[in-house]
Amino acid sequence: MKVTFLGTGTSQGVPVINCSCAICASIDYRDKRLRTSVLIQNDASNVIIDCGPDFRQQALTQKISRVDAMVFTHEHKDHVGGLDDIRPFNYQQQSEIPVYACKRVIEHLKLEYPYIFAETKYPGIPKISIIEMDGQPFRTGGLDFTPIKVMHHKLSVWGYRFKDFTYITDANHIEESEKEKIAGSKILVLNALQIDPHISHFNLEQAIGMVEELKPEMAYFTHISHRLGLHQEISSQLPDNVFLAYDGLTLDL
Repeated sequence: MKVTFLGTGTSQGVPVINCSCAICASIDYRDKRLRTSVLIQNDASNVIIDCGPDFRQQALTQKISRVDAMVFTHEHKDHVGGLDDIRPFNYQQQSEIPVYACKRVIEHLKLEYPYIFAETKYPGIPKISIIEMDGQPFRTGGLDFTPIKVMHHKLSVWGYRFKDFTYITDANHIEESEKEKIAGSKILVLNALQIDPHISHFNLEQAIGMVEELKPEMAYFTHISHRLGLHQEISSQLPDNVFLAYDGLTLDL
């Protein structure tokens, strides 16, 4: 099984076109970050966690041949804005794609994509089958997922653990009861938005502190804004078992 980071960036703190900041001017491919998403692949299936506005570009870049299920963390645009781009997979696979999300996210999807849920459907629209995720463990794509509830300021967001891998994005607080679900993870993926404190995200110092508390064997930071800095410079400041993720990074589990 392997996990590929399709995107490790965020819409926050992204400069305008023709910006000459250090990140935009960098020739290091690891500084080119699309919106946050991961692809989980095993012998049986491909499962996507989050599907942002860059999904079409990510799918083409990584040569994704099929999508067997999608899992959403929350309803913000940078995590659900690419749902329309699953159409080619529907056509190629000749099937609906199961989508796992909590009730609040499902209601948001109905507002953002009313044509997907319309009683009379126009030919060629995305075809999905919605499965409400209520916080209980579920199985899809041959994998058992354990949902982990974290807080994104006042909004609850779902992280997910499968096997010894835990994936959390858009968080700035984790309750003790949810930390217990993370305990024993060999790999922890966590958001680290920027250097300065932020109202709804872990900053770099807080993310490192969370890794030190939870004690995974390795940790990777994602949901990185321009305000965090250059990949090479920040990487040199991290503990030995902590790394910045980058678009296209693949981990073999």
